Amino acid sequence: MPSTTFQSVIHSVENTYQTLDCTGAALVIFHNNELQLEQYWGKHSAKEDARFVQPDTKFHIASCRKSYVAFAVAYALHHGFIQSLDDEILNYLPLSKQKELYKGTTIRHLVTHSHGLTERNGEVEREFIAGMSWAYRGLNVELISEIIQFTTKKTIADILNDKVFTPLNFTETNWYNTFDDTFVDVIGKENNRHWSASQNLDGSKMNMYVSARELARWGLLHLNNGSLNGKQVLDSNILKLATTIQNPFYSNVDLPENGIFWFVKGTQAKQSEIGALVPNGAYQILGYTTVTLLIIPSINIVAVRAFNSYGNPEGYDYLKDVRAFGDAVMLDFK
Repeated sequence: MPSTTFQSVIHSVENTYQTLDCTGAALVIFHNNELQLEQYWGKHSAKEDARFVQPDTKFHIASCRKSYVAFAVAYALHHGFIQSLDDEILNYLPLSKQKELYKGTTIRHLVTHSHGLTERNGEVEREFIAGMSWAYRGLNVELISEIIQFTTKKTIADILNDKVFTPLNFTETNWYNTFDDTFVDVIGKENNRHWSASQNLDGSKMNMYVSARELARWGLLHLNNGSLNGKQVLDSNILKLATTIQNPFYSNVDLPENGIFWFVKGTQAKQSEIGALVPNGAYQILGYTTVTLLIIPSINIVAVRAFNSYGNPEGYDYLKDVRAFGDAVMLDFK
C-alpha cells in the first residue's frame, strides 16, 4: 500500500529544488491510473510579480523531448519507413561529406547513444567506434530528425501532432516559438529567457515545453500500452519498441541501457540513471533542466518531477540525484 504522506518523494523533490538554481518545481504521481499526488512549488521566475507554478505551467523539458522523438522513430520503424534499427544511416542520408566518418554507424547506434560521433568547433569527429561504447552527444537527434523527415516525408513534430497531441487533446505539450505567461523562465541561462528557443517547430530543436500533468499523461499512455479509458489510442507495438532495451552488447557492463532514447533498467549498471530500488523493466527520461519522467510498469507507477533550472550547479551530482528520486518513489510505495 502506498504511503498517504509521500514523505520520501516530496523530501527528494524539495531537496533538489533547494539545491538547483531554480524558482519553481512540480511533482505528479499516478498509481494504478489514479492521481495520487500533484504538488507545486515556487514561481515561474525570480521576478517579484512572477506567476506561481500551477497545473498549466509549462516547463522546458530539454532532453525529455527525446521520449517524443522516440515515438517518431518507433513509428517510422513500425510502418516500414525505416527497415531496421541496424540499417546504416548512410542508407537514408547522403552525407557525402566525410562519408567514411559515418560508415558503419546505424540507427541503433544513434538512438542508444552508442554512435561515437561528436561535434567540435562545428566539425563532426569520431570519438569511438560505433557500438563499442556510450556517450551522450546531441548530434544523434539532429541526424535522426533528418532521417525521419527523409523517410516519412513528415517532421517529428508532424508525427506527434497528428498521432498524439491533436487527437488526444494534449494542449500543454509541443515545440514552441512564441511564449505567454504559462511558460517558465529557465533560470541560470543568462540573457536568454527561453533557453534554446527556436523559430523552428519541426521537432529537431530543444524548444519543447510541457506541463507536469501532461508529461504524466504521456507516461500513462506508455504504462497502459497505448490504451486510454479502455480504448486503444496508440499502437502498443510502437511504445514497446521505444521502451525495450535496444543497445548493442557492450563489453563494459557498467554502461547505461537504452531503448530508443529512453533509459531502461535491465540490470543495475553503474552508469544507469535509474535508482537501485527501482525494479527491472522500469524506464526513464531525464532532461538538462532536471525534468524527469519515470515509469515503473511492475507496480503501475508514473512519476514526474519538473524544475526550471539550467544545468548543474557546482557540486551537484545529477546521477545521484535522479537515482534518489526513483528510490524515493519506491520507498513511498513499498
